[in-house]
Amino acid sequence: MPSETETAARVGAVLDIPLNRFLGVRLRDPADPAAGLWFPVGASAQNQAGVLHGGVVTTLLDTASYLALLPRLSDTEHAVTHDQTVSLLRPVAADARVDVTATVLRRGRAVAFMRAEAVVDGELVATAQVTKSVVRLG
Repeated sequence: MPSETETAARVGAVLDIPLNRFLGVRLRDPADPAAGLWFPVGASAQNQAGVLHGGVVTTLLDTASYLALLPRLSDTEHAVTHDQTVSLLRPVAADARVDVTATVLRRGRAVAFMRAEAVVDGELVATAQVTKSVVRLG
């Protein structure tokens, strides 16, 4: 598990990614980053049809997976995505709040497997299976 200082730095770096700032991404629980994130379907997250762009939700399913895995990484480890399968289950209207959470299914020495979900008003709108490689920093 990363130190408290390292965890705060990594979470801050995730939230400070320009795309995440642009989309208005927020932690669901600032005291527990592994609890996932949420974002509004504002103009920056919509496609030409005025609904949530599939690429946006795909990216944030991956981001929530990293946040869920973070407590299982050491200060000298990082995780990078090497496989992701996403199912977009239904369109999401403009101005909706999308909550994105993830669960670590298994963490091995070099690979971790997560399942992520995006929900609007209690209704599942997208899912993902995410595989991350665990790599050494430095």
